[in-house]
Amino acid sequence: MSDTTVPVIRAVPERALPGGAAILLAVALALAVARPVLPELLVRVPDWAIPPYQDWMQALFDFIKDDLGLIHVTRAISAILEWFLDVTANLLYGKNRWPYLGPLPWTAVAAVAAVVGYAVGRWRMALLAGGTFAWIALIGQWDLAMQTLSVIAVAAPTAFMVGLILGILAWKFPRFEAALLPILAVLQTLPFFTYLLPAVIFFKVGPTAGCVATVVYAIPPMVLMTALGLKKVASEVIEAGHMSGSTRWQMLRHVYLPSARTEILVGVNQVIMLSLAMVVLTAFIGMPGLGAKLLSLMNSLKLGRSFEIGVTIVLIAVTLDRISKAWVVKQPVHFERGTPWWERNRLLLIALGAFVGCILIAQFVPLANEIDRKHELSMGSEIDTVIRAVLANETIDAATAWLRGFLTVSVLIPFRDAVLWLPSLSVIFILAAAGYAVGGPRSALLAGGFFAIVALTGWWDRAMITLYTVLSAVVIAAAVGLPLGMLAARRKKWAQPVLLICDTAQTFPSFIYLIPAIMLFGVNDVSVIFAIFIFATVPLMRYTIEGIRAVPEELLEAADMSGATRSQKLWKVQIPFALPTMAIGFNQAIMFAFFMVIIAAFIGTQDLGQELQRTLAGNQLGKNFVLGMCVALMALTFDHIIMRWSATRRKVLGV
Repeated sequence: MSDTTVPVIRAVPERALPGGAAILLAVALALAVARPVLPELLVRVPDWAIPPYQDWMQALFDFIKDDLGLIHVTRAISAILEWFLDVTANLLYGKNRWPYLGPLPWTAVAAVAAVVGYAVGRWRMALLAGGTFAWIALIGQWDLAMQTLSVIAVAAPTAFMVGLILGILAWKFPRFEAALLPILAVLQTLPFFTYLLPAVIFFKVGPTAGCVATVVYAIPPMVLMTALGLKKVASEVIEAGHMSGSTRWQMLRHVYLPSARTEILVGVNQVIMLSLAMVVLTAFIGMPGLGAKLLSLMNSLKLGRSFEIGVTIVLIAVTLDRISKAWVVKQPVHFERGTPWWERNRLLLIALGAFVGCILIAQFVPLANEIDRKHELSMGSEIDTVIRAVLANETIDAATAWLRGFLTVSVLIPFRDAVLWLPSLSVIFILAAAGYAVGGPRSALLAGGFFAIVALTGWWDRAMITLYTVLSAVVIAAAVGLPLGMLAARRKKWAQPVLLICDTAQTFPSFIYLIPAIMLFGVNDVSVIFAIFIFATVPLMRYTIEGIRAVPEELLEAADMSGATRSQKLWKVQIPFALPTMAIGFNQAIMFAFFMVIIAAFIGTQDLGQELQRTLAGNQLGKNFVLGMCVALMALTFDHIIMRWSATRRKVLGV
């Protein structure tokens, strides 16, 4: 009997550190060791050597705004947007402007939402959609929620249309795409405060500025998904369109766009979710609604009412996410020629009937029109009492106090001091070495160059505090998320519920994560780390599960045939194969952490986020942009290094 060779995958042999990377790392270590005797010039860029980027950018913005007259164009656009916002505001919560029809009864909105839910996902989705709007009304948050949704109703369609057009242009013209992609990459990594100040200056404070900032923030995924979908259209479909004699417009309208439907609808889902996330954050520039109320309540530490509003935001997010995802999966329904109009549009007629019926009922039943304060089911004060009782529990108080003290004294302060102590050149060379190791000289120049620009802005220490916060949170998130992801991936009955939890958690607006952090740890660095940790754990768990589950069955069977134990199969087969996917999870965790650390400035930090928040108080566009670029450049550095490593690893594994 001949021996059979079993093709068990092995971990890719670790290569020695490339010579260039080793040299760069040696220089970085030498600079760190020699720190006490280094001249100040090599420790930090002196003030006299820092170019006045902020003044240059401010002069550029002033020139564009005043001398070129962009402010007049933006104010004209602002007037158009304000008209649309007045219409949606009037319909949803009764702002006294044209068309003077609002506000719509809460029962009418809930009924239409239920029918829409049924149309895309049957009864469970109908219950979720209708129940969400019923909750909003019964809990006494209808006006706040409608103020938020009135902006989303304008911002999301605008972002969709602009993103669709840009995506089509990027697909059609490669040079346009090459110029657009770096801009989209920067837009996706800029902190949200960088969107807010230009929106306030060029547009009006309040809903208009919030709508503009939301549109700009939500456009990138729509552009990328549209271009991706159009590029993936099968050649057979294109040939069939040409053979039928279609014009260029008919090809786009009837061939390309329908074939790219799935990717375009995924873009729509991302637009809706980013719009909701941003419209909550625009509370910092006077946008009314759920975000403004949540910000006010958290400022006064009324955590019970904050919790209720947080639940409302989460329910809206989950509802919009589930409905838009169900729309992606649902295939178009086709009817035979001659099918009556009423049968083809049955659900539309049901929605219209429910809408009109609820409006008529609301004329005679006041509670069907509006829930007054006497009938609200809000339990904010009761929740506050429960929270205070829980936090006053000696065991919980002792545990959180010990954890806060341990992390602060033994982990966070030493790590922060070490990062701040390192010479800026040492950090730059470390990043350059990492870049060289994964991508050669070009990646080294890119990674080191990005951090060198940060050093030349004069905000190095603030940037390092931001970096220390991000890395601390991601390391803790990895220590928790990776083992949980591995356990869930190895047990099929666990994987689906955990993925469902991850999907749900990713729909939460980021503001929500501050609530448990403040509840448990108060206002300090540990709260910031804890909030980021919760936010960053989700992608680590998700991509670990997805990576391990994607291992081909043939490899697992081969490992079993070779007599591998479960532990050997995990470490020798599943983990090596899953590492490229897990790297994407790390990348997402770091991107989420950079995003969240800016929001955590609300708690009170000493990083770039705090400085960015201060720029909102004045007309400091130059400083705002420079600070935002510092965050974006740091995020892009890690994104480039991790994704380049992941791509190389995939190539080695042949996947």
